[in-house]
Amino acid sequence: MDRQDFLQNQLAHWNDEIATRPFDPKAYVQRGMVHFKLAEIEASIQDFDQAEKLEPTLQPYLWQRGLSYYYARQFQAGANQFELDLVVNGQDLEETIWRYLCMAQLLGDEAAKDCLLSVRNDPRKVMRQVYELFAGNCQPEDVINTGKKLGKQGEFYAHLYVGLYYEAQENEAQAKEFIMKAASEYPLEDYMWHLAVVHQTLREWV
Repeated sequence: MDRQDFLQNQLAHWNDEIATRPFDPKAYVQRGMVHFKLAEIEASIQDFDQAEKLEPTLQPYLWQRGLSYYYARQFQAGANQFELDLVVNGQDLEETIWRYLCMAQLLGDEAAKDCLLSVRNDPRKVMRQVYELFAGNCQPEDVINTGKKLGKQGEFYAHLYVGLYYEAQENEAQAKEFIMKAASEYPLEDYMWHLAVVHQTLREWV
């Protein structure tokens, strides 16, 4: 079964679950994630919003909605979501990088760098190197070299975030090269791998 068919089956499953459990916020989060993987961005946001409506305490945990906001070009909403997320998970470098990516779209790369939030103690070596890249303390090749030492997952994350770094700099050719490589050469059963596929789908990269 290919990826698209698998995701359509998952969507049908969560449609059935919601039909029988229409007040279960977790079911909406799960369906929202499937909608995102299918590049159905607005539908994913609607599901995440419904989950929050049913359970308001979920608001700072809906990092998936922040990603959807980025691809819906709702960059201020995305930045706000990641700021909330960092209140409850202050050691997650991905949250502050995605806030940066949203701010770069709003204010430009240099202004986003000036308001890059400080995060410490994330255990992932590749993400610590990614943070240094976005902070202006190393080069893209340093991130790629770090990823090479950490196996397939490390290489995936290195290529994805180097590509996103280039997108923030409005360098589409380099962004395309690295994100497409992340999606095609380092497949993972990981939400962020699906994000790489969605990214190239929405950008119409082939």
